[in-house]
Amino acid sequence: MAMDDYYKPKKEQPLDHNGICNFDTPESIDFTLFLNDLRSLKSGLTVHKEEYTFNNPNKTAQIKTIIPAPVIIVEGIFVLYFNEILKELDLKLFVDAKDYIRLKRRINRDNIERGYDLSDVLYRYEHHVAPTYEKYIEPLKDVADIIIPNNGEFSKAFEILISFIGTKIHD
Repeated sequence: MAMDDYYKPKKEQPLDHNGICNFDTPESIDFTLFLNDLRSLKSGLTVHKEEYTFNNPNKTAQIKTIIPAPVIIVEGIFVLYFNEILKELDLKLFVDAKDYIRLKRRINRDNIERGYDLSDVLYRYEHHVAPTYEKYIEPLKDVADIIIPNNGEFSKAFEILISFIGTKIHD
């Protein structure tokens, strides 16, 4: 279950001091719908959710069908931020990377893969992403059960997660 699919529409996004949409705040997420869908899945109900198209008007959103399972994996930058969501999680992970690696990955994703202008990518990183990380995300390390460094190879951490998930499936 991807929190990205729960971004509010562009017209509902907060604006920064220059009038630019800031998608990197907790207010950018439809937290209530995410929580309701998570609880539905945990109750054994199938969830149908329109995918998030990154506000790309040229892309047609598909409807995702999320089927309940013994293990439900949720991901997103604000998953650990909302207390009500925290109460629904059996294991809380914080995937961390060094700042320069996060910036490199952001440039690769937004500039190279999505075609955003590099100056826009750097503006958003400096004014939205980095401050959000410092204010909202990094402090959440304290609520995580496991912190996974993602600066390169993380196969050992992945093996541990697979083992944990295996125990939940076979319970």
